[in-house]
Amino acid sequence: MRSINKLGKTFLAIATGAVMLMQPITAPTMANAQEASSTLHLDGLSRTPTEAANNALFDPNDAVLLLLDHQTGLFQTVNDIEIAELRRNTVALAKIAEQAGIPIIYTASEPDGSNGPIMEELPAAMPSAQYVARQGEVSSWDNADFVAAVEATGRKTLVIAGVWTSVCVAFPALQATAEGYEVFVVMDASGDVSKMASDVALERMVAEGIVPVTTNTILSETHRTWNRPDAAEWGKLYGEVSPAYRAVTESYNRAQEAATKSDATE
Repeated sequence: MRSINKLGKTFLAIATGAVMLMQPITAPTMANAQEASSTLHLDGLSRTPTEAANNALFDPNDAVLLLLDHQTGLFQTVNDIEIAELRRNTVALAKIAEQAGIPIIYTASEPDGSNGPIMEELPAAMPSAQYVARQGEVSSWDNADFVAAVEATGRKTLVIAGVWTSVCVAFPALQATAEGYEVFVVMDASGDVSKMASDVALERMVAEGIVPVTTNTILSETHRTWNRPDAAEWGKLYGEVSPAYRAVTESYNRAQEAATKSDATE
């Protein structure tokens, strides 16, 4: 039974984050979050990555999150992902950016029309986000205010999610790439009218150098290590991306209980 105790060293940081899933935290301001999180994803590593190794992964310090047209009317046309999963991943993505101090810019296509309003749970998940209204442009990259907001961040890495993938995501992703931005598209926080539409858009974007990722990829590359003082907050985010992740906490707690009982009887 003593071998169970050794598991604690391996899973301590994971459990520290996950067991606190239900505990509230005070949301930091964007400025504070950016300052606090700027190097935490690297400071806890036992090996300092080479420039090449570091560049191989997503850099949260150069990123802007763009959430495009996550609207309830458009959701009714989405057929390549379950709507509940799409909504959950979009909210999680916003919370990841908030936790890491990544600027968030979001917009909607004709929110007073049939495309419908922004999903109601999203603004609450990203209090520091900037909303930019469009003037009818299908592509957000054709809106002067939107591009100006991106440029004002001074960052050159764009993380994009939206509805539809083949239009509202692909158009600005392709345009921004052509203008020198590095673009990541979060496929499971985006949706389209069919799997074919999504697949064709994905192939078109990849051909132009755009990188497809999932919400969990962005989470893990932003988080990078459990050896950081805000590990608990990151543990909560894993629970949101994967509700089954809570089982990690339950298994760990049960193992610790068994180890404690064994030590008490010896």
